[in-house]
Amino acid sequence: MKQRKKKEKVSFYKLFQKFPDEQSARLYFEEERWGKAGRYCPHCGSVRTSEIKNHKPMPYRCKDCRKYFSVRTNSVLAESRVPLHKWLLAIFLITTNLKGVSSYKLARDIGVTQKTAWFLAHRIRKVHEDQVQARLDSPVEADESYFGGKFENMHASRRMLMGGSGLTGKTPVVGVKSRKTKKVKARVTKPVSSVTLQRMVKETVKEGSTVYTDHHMGYIGLKKKNYKHFPVNHSVGQYIKDQAHTNGVESFWSMLKRGYIGVYHQMSEKHLQRYVDEYVGRHNSRQEETMDQISSVVQSMLGKRLTYKELTADLPPESKWVI
Repeated sequence: MKQRKKKEKVSFYKLFQKFPDEQSARLYFEEERWGKAGRYCPHCGSVRTSEIKNHKPMPYRCKDCRKYFSVRTNSVLAESRVPLHKWLLAIFLITTNLKGVSSYKLARDIGVTQKTAWFLAHRIRKVHEDQVQARLDSPVEADESYFGGKFENMHASRRMLMGGSGLTGKTPVVGVKSRKTKKVKARVTKPVSSVTLQRMVKETVKEGSTVYTDHHMGYIGLKKKNYKHFPVNHSVGQYIKDQAHTNGVESFWSMLKRGYIGVYHQMSEKHLQRYVDEYVGRHNSRQEETMDQISSVVQSMLGKRLTYKELTADLPPESKWVI
């Protein structure tokens, strides 16, 4: 039997030793962005650049387009006044804490305000929005879960206004997990119907794959779309039938809900997809070594932006939530 390679873990103390100050953090970010190819201009791509000693925010200048730039330019780091050293510590904390880190705890750990920590954490979550690029390998498990306050805990006046039952006011999330690669994809979706559930499978799973689900009516019809579909009926106490079960993807929901209840306490519908992306990204990289996880986050920052105005904007129209 092949022995799994032991994952190298890096402690918070060891990370401080490796990156003791802002200079070491800046060199790390530059190495991850430009690597052996050397520094180039993010505006025009020219390699004819020079360092400007008396221009701290933008320490480099392109000799061709004559624009100033830094390692932050055209990335999630753009226009952030938070030191790169604190960015690196925040990435470590969010990446290595399986259940997540609240903005209050993050603020205390890296020495910033709660508002700054909240914005910084959402920008790090932005990195994970692409999730797994390729479609998942067979066999896969698909399942849906619901997030929001318990109906019975709502004030009587609100329950009367909303009507309905236990799922009223909750936001549905559909997840798919490959048993072969252990990778997960998950999306907030409305409504939970045959259209949205089957579209999720079609967009995330290779055609012809074996798909295990619960007995939700929305999955009926997958066989007509060239998938081998095997359901289990939870409503009658059936949780495993031969190879058919959804225990793998439900373990992902378990971790996400532990973070929901024990760390964040609330994930608004507006930001729920960002939190889901965070847990998906952490789950899919959990077998990597710590520095490789951090490296993957830093390299994925390029070309992505999230402004505070965009983050605090109103909830998008309902049509944007339907997959």
